[in-house]
Amino acid sequence: MGYYAMKKLLLQHGRKNLFRSFFTSPPTVTFFLYPHIINYHRQLPSTPLTGSMLASQTKALHQLNKYYMDRVQTRKMAINASLLEIVQIVQDILKEVEVQEPRFISTLTEVNGRFEGLEVIGPQEVEIVLFLNQMGVFNFVDDGTIPGCAVLKLSDGRKRSMSLWVEFITASGYLSARKIRSRFQTLVGQAAEKSRFRDSVKMVCDSNEVKLRIRDRYSVQITPAFKCIGIWPRSAAHWPVPQIPWPHPAFVQEVKTEGFNLYSRECSSLITKQTAMEGDAFVMNFNDAEDRLLQNGCRKKCLSILKSLRDRHLDLAGAPVNNYHMKTLLLYECEKHPREIEWVDMVLFDRINGILLQLISCLQCRKCPHYFLPNLDLFKGKTAASLDLAAKQTWRLLRELLTNARSLDSL
Repeated sequence: MGYYAMKKLLLQHGRKNLFRSFFTSPPTVTFFLYPHIINYHRQLPSTPLTGSMLASQTKALHQLNKYYMDRVQTRKMAINASLLEIVQIVQDILKEVEVQEPRFISTLTEVNGRFEGLEVIGPQEVEIVLFLNQMGVFNFVDDGTIPGCAVLKLSDGRKRSMSLWVEFITASGYLSARKIRSRFQTLVGQAAEKSRFRDSVKMVCDSNEVKLRIRDRYSVQITPAFKCIGIWPRSAAHWPVPQIPWPHPAFVQEVKTEGFNLYSRECSSLITKQTAMEGDAFVMNFNDAEDRLLQNGCRKKCLSILKSLRDRHLDLAGAPVNNYHMKTLLLYECEKHPREIEWVDMVLFDRINGILLQLISCLQCRKCPHYFLPNLDLFKGKTAASLDLAAKQTWRLLRELLTNARSLDSL
């Protein structure tokens, strides 16, 4: 959404003062306008572009492409160079883990220039997923007790001895994510001590997560996980949302068939709760499904630009905004703009502005629902002060983008 569209929209809904504040100072009121923006976009007629509008979009596209080459590609190259060093060290450690415990087989392999199970969290932060074998004797239980989490329970108590993970099964028949993680943490710690890179690697023992600090620069979390192929969690049964034509039904079926993953990771939903399943629950992860949904049009390019903007301008104390928030809001933006013609390079600047505007709204409302699991708030555990600071900083960034045609030269 450009300057004049923003002005028209704000004035149309009686937000004259908000329009003035938008171009003068950070907002001091919760930005409840965004639902109107959603409806506004859906009702926009397909009018032909005027000469001035086309010229403006062409300039914006030129600036974005320049930013993409200068900033985004430089960021990617720096991260890729780091990954080569990180992967070499982690593979060495995981080989030793496998020698000590064959159930933890390394799945960190390169496919078409990309490492499977490797997720870049930030420029110096990486998560590596170790996919485990044999989930067959367990039933997947997703009853909504813990938002974002589920448990694996023996389908029949008599099958306990048939499980590869027998010593990690509780008296109630649940496979304990914490017990698996604890055993894996011990093995990784021992392997790191034996590694030829031991002078460059330190175990981070501030939690029961498996975390490494490499060369005092990179943070690497290694997470045991199970693949859940061919099933879809009840917590995400609402997706796709009715009456929204994106994604195409065939695409939806493809995503659901591919399934999701269960991570043995500390669950943010349990930070302030004590439940009977505490420690046994696995965190549901949809990274593969999300990546598949973003593969068409300029969606991946949009995400890369958003990540670069976040790393450069929203990397704040307390980490109120991370790149997963950007990815989540991009998915919501895809629903608001379901047509593929709305995801071409010429209108990419509008999509970025819309996502930043949505981010401000979420920060001020202090809630960011997970795309597939809306009962899970991605801002849970963040302080109000850090969210307010992020809202003001995002506001400044968006205002600069909208009012300065050459803002990307300096951002």
